[in-house]
Order: sequence, then structure tokens, then C-alpha cells
Amino acid sequence: MKQIKSVIFLTLIAFTLLSAGTHKFYVAIFQMDFVPEKEVIQMTSRVFIDDLELAFEKKYGKKFYFGTKKEVPEAKKFLIDYFDKNIKITVNGEQKAIKYLGREIEDDVLVCYYTIPAKKVESIEIKNTTLFDAYREQQNMVHTNVNNTKKSLLLTYEKPKGKLEY
Repeated sequence: MKQIKSVIFLTLIAFTLLSAGTHKFYVAIFQMDFVPEKEVIQMTSRVFIDDLELAFEKKYGKKFYFGTKKEVPEAKKFLIDYFDKNIKITVNGEQKAIKYLGREIEDDVLVCYYTIPAKKVESIEIKNTTLFDAYREQQNMVHTNVNNTKKSLLLTYEKPKGKLEY
């Protein structure tokens, strides 16, 4: 019960930070839910648009204008490539492909949707270096719900990888 309260508290703090107009904290939220009847893990990422745009401008040397009329036509391709290089998921010791489904904008946050094939889940290992190349202070919170068990990880520049057992 205490762990559940801690997870709820951390999630509320994170969403409060995500809704702030200006922020000193660099945080992204990743939610992973195992859906056994579909044999997939559904993953959602929530990243501040301004942080992502600055990281992309540094990395690729151009502005992307996500979610605006000025968005570059190849933005989707760059997003897929970026997340593919920065997020690695291993389920039960086997690295899995991440399938990008789509995205939407919620206020100043880019929300992306993915699926990861999985028939059963006994363990998930996550390496997530999203925005670490732009911000050493970046923190990536990963919340999971597998077989009605909720667990979380906090991944940082110093510790970009973690493993959860179910």
C-alpha cells in the first residue's frame, strides 16, 4: 500500500511539472501497460515539446516546430528514429522492437504511442536515454502495469537503465 501511494504521489508530481508553463526540471513520463489478450505492451511517452525541439535543433541542426503549421514534413521520421535509438526494451531477456503508432499534442507536451510485442511478461529491462544528449539533468520516469502489478523506475543520465521483475 505504501508503494502504491508513493507511485501515485510521484505521478502527481510529474504531471504537475508537465503542466507548468516554464520548468526547471527536465522530466519525461513513460507508461507501459501489458495487455495479455492483445499480446502487447502499450507504451505512451510524454515529453515537453520545447525540450524535444531544443534537443532536435542541437542534434539535427534545424527547427522542427512540432504541432504547429510550420512543422517540417519529415518530423515523424525524425521522431521515430530518435525514440528508436534512445529507447531499448528487453522483455524476458529478449530485446523487442518498438512500433510507433502515432502522436498528439496536449498543451506543451508531445504524447507518442507505441506497442511492443509480448506474449507474457516476467521481466522488463528498459534503457531510456531520451533527451540525455541535451540535458544531463533529464529524468525519465517509467511506470509499468504488468499482470495488475504496478512498478516504476527513475532513469537518469548516470543510471539510464533499469530492470523490473514481475
